Amino acid sequence: MDSIVFEHPLSFLLIIPFIICAYYCKERFDAIIFPHLDILKASSNKSTLVKILKWLSIVFLVIALASPVVENKIEIQKNRGYAIGLLLDISRSMNAPGYVNKFAIVKKIVREFIKKRKYDQMGIVVFADYAFVASPLTYDRDMLLKILDHLKVGMAGNQYTAIYDALFFGGRLFANSNAKSKVIILLTDGENNTQSVPFDVSMRLLKKYGIKVYTIGIGGDGDFNRVELERIARDTGGKFFNASSKEELKNIYATIDKLEKSEIKSDKFIQKDYLYAYPLLLAFLSLIAYLYIINKRGAA
Repeated sequence: MDSIVFEHPLSFLLIIPFIICAYYCKERFDAIIFPHLDILKASSNKSTLVKILKWLSIVFLVIALASPVVENKIEIQKNRGYAIGLLLDISRSMNAPGYVNKFAIVKKIVREFIKKRKYDQMGIVVFADYAFVASPLTYDRDMLLKILDHLKVGMAGNQYTAIYDALFFGGRLFANSNAKSKVIILLTDGENNTQSVPFDVSMRLLKKYGIKVYTIGIGGDGDFNRVELERIARDTGGKFFNASSKEELKNIYATIDKLEKSEIKSDKFIQKDYLYAYPLLLAFLSLIAYLYIINKRGAA
């Protein structure tokens, strides 16, 4: 954000001698007084305008000496940090009747995760009967949060869980990414039971782009295919997690955040626009006006 500062603020102390002199260094004038001829009386009183012009020239000159500048701080990142794809299960089981609304809890925790990843590109893929990209990779966290708020169970169907399709679409997120590290976080409470993309095709795509996959299974034994999720994580260099409670899920995202912590180095520059010419010009104009008036009136 732009801000106005003074490079030499101590220059304002120069006003003090002028103020002191205004009180103690009174000007003396020689005057010849002619009785009853007021028109010939010489007066040492200066008009208010003359005084204002004199002080304006002094004040503006001191401001110019203080060197006002507009500073614009610019931060240039040396790298792009991480690119992270969030794959979220929105099948019916994520909001099954009679159970806690798992997807509402997931959205709350994912929201906090997104807020923490300040320097990373992030994208969202959701899946159930089929998978689709809810958001491509972006640095716009506000947009991601708005999209997350609008996601609902059932948006991609209610009957199935297309994990392999989600992995394929997740891998496609990184097709044009130059991020130094590419990560997918896959969250599900089920197992793959439908697909339009074979497992090996999805895995080849992930390996092609060097994407590491962290898999999270929600629930207890039998709620998801643990062997399948462990294999996906192992084959891509990621890690499998099991969350059976809200706190465990929160801790898992915190752990992944630490494991894939961005180390962003940046160069900070301060762009300065010097403004001293403006008060200097005003000081010069005030002085010219001052000299013009006192010479016209014949007053010192």
